[in-house]
Amino acid sequence: MRVTIDGPSPLDGHLAVPADTTGGPVPGVVVLHEAFGLTPDVVAAADRLAGRGYLALAPDLFSWGATARCLVTAFAGVLTGRGRTVEDVDAARRHLLARPDCTGRVGVIGFCLGGGFALLAAARGYDAAAPNYGQLPRDPAEVLRGACPIVASYGGRDVALRGAAGRLSATLTGLGVPHDVKEYPDAGHSFMNHHTGWLAQLERVPGVGYRGDDAADAWRRIDAFFDEHLRAG
Repeated sequence: MRVTIDGPSPLDGHLAVPADTTGGPVPGVVVLHEAFGLTPDVVAAADRLAGRGYLALAPDLFSWGATARCLVTAFAGVLTGRGRTVEDVDAARRHLLARPDCTGRVGVIGFCLGGGFALLAAARGYDAAAPNYGQLPRDPAEVLRGACPIVASYGGRDVALRGAAGRLSATLTGLGVPHDVKEYPDAGHSFMNHHTGWLAQLERVPGVGYRGDDAADAWRRIDAFFDEHLRAG
């Protein structure tokens, strides 16, 4: 369902609710989209999480203004850890916490640009984070100090993020943050995003594109990690 999120200015969002709500409140998950915005693929990811028993909220981080302006703001924010988009991600978390059907435990998952924001958010009050091929902060040891448990996935053929999985794992080990970081050797960027329409043209770009087996394994790890640290925690 479409919802409005109260941030610095109202944001649109997609909220997916579990089909069976008879068991009482459930944990929430903020779902953060790629640079292409709130695509059907990201909506499907939120719906998938609802099928696993979570309240899943996917904010449209580009709905507050012209897309180009939103993009510039978002890319600046993922590098600095400050600004409008960071505040909008916080607003999505507050939206879930305000719902009576949320237990008060909230996780975050993101893809590409959203994966970078999921990493930034990990030390901002979340209970579990799942950044997927997200850019590392400029100072990961400082930004991730006190972070929640993190499950992260990267592609070995992702040229822009080469070595990111190893650096992230080493940083989290040094900080004592529980984590599961995996690099898929034959995967490139965006390997968990199964795009349709004009975005399917990305499959033709070397080092980019969906890989079903690797995506399924990444989701298996995320499901298990969220079960342990978000649902059961």
